[in-house]
Amino acid sequence: MKNIWITGGSRGIGLETVRAFLADNFTVVVLTRNCNALSGLLEQYPETLICKSIDLTNIREDDLPKLQVDALINNAGTLINKSFDSITSEDLHVVYRTNVFGPIHLIQKLMPQFSQGVHVVNISSVGGVTGSVKFPGLSAYSSSKGSLSILTECLQVEYSESTNWTFNCLALGAVQTEMLEKAFPGYQAPVHPEQMAKYIKHFTLNNHRVMKGRVVEVSLSKP
Repeated sequence: MKNIWITGGSRGIGLETVRAFLADNFTVVVLTRNCNALSGLLEQYPETLICKSIDLTNIREDDLPKLQVDALINNAGTLINKSFDSITSEDLHVVYRTNVFGPIHLIQKLMPQFSQGVHVVNISSVGGVTGSVKFPGLSAYSSSKGSLSILTECLQVEYSESTNWTFNCLALGAVQTEMLEKAFPGYQAPVHPEQMAKYIKHFTLNNHRVMKGRVVEVSLSKP
């Protein structure tokens, strides 16, 4: 693999995953709304880091670099912490457009640029896995991540016979990020973004050889 595409790479797990790949001389394409957050890395890696300011809920063809996709990590996500009876249609649109429709449309638009052995890794949540512990206030977020998990399985079935593409999903547990603080104020997670980034990098580069269409739970705690 040479070209790694990452969405939501301007902070938290996404940013640390970008750092991890750059450190090993991969070309990294970051799709995010905030390329300013990567200004230091863009100076440090002018030849191997490409950042495109893009709204993943409204992708245009000319927004995307014409570069082969060897791996795509759909990391971008958003969370609304509200009781079920107070969730509005606007809230649902925000969460589902980012967490579900964004990855769907991006995958569709990038398919012509997929390499023969591309590995698509969708970043979900243990909250989006059937049978896992659920928490009040996260029904919109968890259900959207559940959709992303099922989408992964569907894509693998749809393209298994006609291509050598691999689709897998990582359902992450608690990692100490801004999003976690929004979901569970004051909670201290046992895992930090740098640690999870190393796992995501290794999984992306290797696990397509041993699994396809899998949803893998990656968690030390509940949440």
